[in-house]
Amino acid sequence: MLPLPPPPPAGMGFMMPMFRPWVPRRIQPWIYVVTVFCVQFSCGMYLGALDSIRGTTGFMIEDMLMLLYAGLAGMAIYFPMLFRMKFRFTNQQLLCGAAIVIGVCNLITMHTTSMPLLLVVCFIAGMAKIQGTFECMSNIQLWITPRRDFAVFFPVLHIVLLTAIEGSGFVAAWFAHHFTWQMMHVATIGTMSFILLTQLTLCRPFCPMPQRLPLRGIDFFSGLLISLLMLIVCYIMVYGDYRMWMDNRNLRLLLGVAFLLGALIMHRLAHVSNPYVSLKIFSYRNVVPILMVTAIGELLLGCEHTLEEIWYEEVIGLEELTKERQFLWALPGVYVGVAIDLLWLKVLKWKVWKLFGIGFGCILSYALIMYTTLDVNAPLQQWHLAIMLRGCAYAILAATLMWSLDESIPDLEQFFMGLFVFNIFHMYLAGAAGYGVYTTLFSHLLNDDIARYGSQLTLTQLDLQHFDMAGFMQQHYLHSMMSVALKQVYGIVVWISGTMTLLFLLLDIPAVRTNARKVPYWPVYGIEMLSRMRPLFRLSSSDRK
Repeated sequence: MLPLPPPPPAGMGFMMPMFRPWVPRRIQPWIYVVTVFCVQFSCGMYLGALDSIRGTTGFMIEDMLMLLYAGLAGMAIYFPMLFRMKFRFTNQQLLCGAAIVIGVCNLITMHTTSMPLLLVVCFIAGMAKIQGTFECMSNIQLWITPRRDFAVFFPVLHIVLLTAIEGSGFVAAWFAHHFTWQMMHVATIGTMSFILLTQLTLCRPFCPMPQRLPLRGIDFFSGLLISLLMLIVCYIMVYGDYRMWMDNRNLRLLLGVAFLLGALIMHRLAHVSNPYVSLKIFSYRNVVPILMVTAIGELLLGCEHTLEEIWYEEVIGLEELTKERQFLWALPGVYVGVAIDLLWLKVLKWKVWKLFGIGFGCILSYALIMYTTLDVNAPLQQWHLAIMLRGCAYAILAATLMWSLDESIPDLEQFFMGLFVFNIFHMYLAGAAGYGVYTTLFSHLLNDDIARYGSQLTLTQLDLQHFDMAGFMQQHYLHSMMSVALKQVYGIVVWISGTMTLLFLLLDIPAVRTNARKVPYWPVYGIEMLSRMRPLFRLSSSDRK
């Protein structure tokens, strides 16, 4: 088990020994707050400048999403390495290394359109991003919560994460609108230079462990196989609808490779002496249910990346900066969700069942508002509340699920392995799967609606001499048919989120929760029923004789 860095001595207050003595103690943690925001605002490719990037590079939205999820895969795969790296290298080495890698990656992405190269670059940039974020947040953790109370730390952490997610998209769109999309990468290189400058001038090398932990014994090969599997699954999910899923030979081959890789990874993790990710984490109480809830929540919140993009870009035709300005309304909801988390987990210390219900209830309210108000003539202000509810739901569910995972896995090293699996669902796999599911549903429902409506049009109803076919298709097809299909998909989200909300509100009742635990699993229930029915079969066979 990896040890925690020791807390400061009693009466000394919060200290950051990596700073030089002449740096005022009051501003030391704030320097790291600025640093972590600089790191979090970085990325390999920025979806906020999607239109400008597509216009100059010819990339499709699927290509951009593939690069986004490659960065998220790099962030997820690096979690089991975080503490080993912290206890092996100094703070200067880790932060300067992360800043240099992110800066070089942004320099490369400005000057190439090679998808294989960009995939590798975004993957590496994701690893450097999570390394810089962890190094900053771990050093100011005792400043945020002197007792290492994760009921406080995780909500505050998500203020940083979610602010950067929404803010970076807006800043990238602003640069693309007023300058070029490359200027966002230039700005990122500038912020990385700021990190290098502050680390070299204000800080000195410091490692919390006097005896450095070596990197020997880490199962790097399993980590490489898992990374490859994640990218393959992401490719299938993102390009599935575009390439007609299993009608495409390449996707069928990739699916077979994914199954073989998955089997090889599971065999290696089960038999290697020091696996990259221990399968023991799945045996801890509530870990599997937490992962299931995470996957469902991310699938439902995938509306943001798919349905809203279709609505704002394809139907309404919003310019990129206006769309990102609209998405900024998620931030008030994020801060409300964080405040609810802090009140619930830290102050009131209530059970999380009802808190999960509130989170899924926010998704339900968001989907209901979108379902009932989708209209091309409606003002943009009409969807501000829906976007705030989406942000609130994300903040509640993300912070609460991470806190629940920490409560379920007491061992620190196992917890970071659990964070790796958690973030595969939280940041990566469910989001990519959500895009594939929603695009397929939307395409199917749109084609079905067009076919149903087209069957109602006959030559007896149309005056071809005075009928504007182009205007009819532009107005009715784009505005009406797509709106109807989007409403149908949002209706499915309403039913699923409503079911999850009701489930968690019922589980909050102690009597329901106690009795639900007594219900056997379906295989056990089936075996019990067969054993009870066996005497009846014997009686019937004896009667026949």
